[in-house]
Amino acid sequence: SGQRLFSVPPELPLDTGNLSLAHNRIASIPPGYLGCYGQLRALDLRNNSLAALPAGLFRGARRLAHPDLSYNNFSLVPADMFREASGLLRLDLSHNPGLRRVHPQAFRGLAQLRELDLSYGGLAAISLDALEGLPGLVGLRLGGNPWLCGCAMEPLLKWLRGRIQRCASDSQQAECWAPPEVAGAPLLSLTEESFQACHLTLTLDDYLFIAFVGFVVSIASVATNFLLGITANCCHRWSKASEDED
Repeated sequence: SGQRLFSVPPELPLDTGNLSLAHNRIASIPPGYLGCYGQLRALDLRNNSLAALPAGLFRGARRLAHPDLSYNNFSLVPADMFREASGLLRLDLSHNPGLRRVHPQAFRGLAQLRELDLSYGGLAAISLDALEGLPGLVGLRLGGNPWLCGCAMEPLLKWLRGRIQRCASDSQQAECWAPPEVAGAPLLSLTEESFQACHLTLTLDDYLFIAFVGFVVSIASVATNFLLGITANCCHRWSKASEDED
């Protein structure tokens, strides 16, 4: 780590168990790079220039438990990104300010994952499907993201409230950035009443009333235009009659 590397070292001992490449300038990793390192348990790639990982990177790294991908340039966590690393216990994707989207199946297959850090990214929303598939999760960090606390946020908040007693979370520090009426409010301060407007439905009487109002407004508009036309015509005739008298 801290060697100003622009690429990963090509050859490492096959029994490497802890690999730290943190604080370098690595922008890409060759496909299959970890395939020969079956003893690898910890991989530290903090503070590099990674924007994506190649497909199949974790194939063969059956014992990998702690990958740290924080402080990089990821914008997307794609589907099945970690599926071949089914033994993961902790995953750190924090401090990726460009991270805008987590695919609903990004963490599929990670049944043993206990800690997930998604803090200090650019996430405005995250699919509940991405988290529901993590039965072993006991630690979750979401703070520092620009959360959009609209109607789509309600399922995630219900899930968080159900897990908050047994899942260590920084949800009290996670705040809404929008809409304006809840900007700055902690996620868990929002109640069911906050989403009442999301469940308003119109009855048949409501539709009939709207149709009636629309009909009345249309008639009033036609009548108004008719009166304006008559008034304009009368004014024109009066003006013409005045000119004739002169």
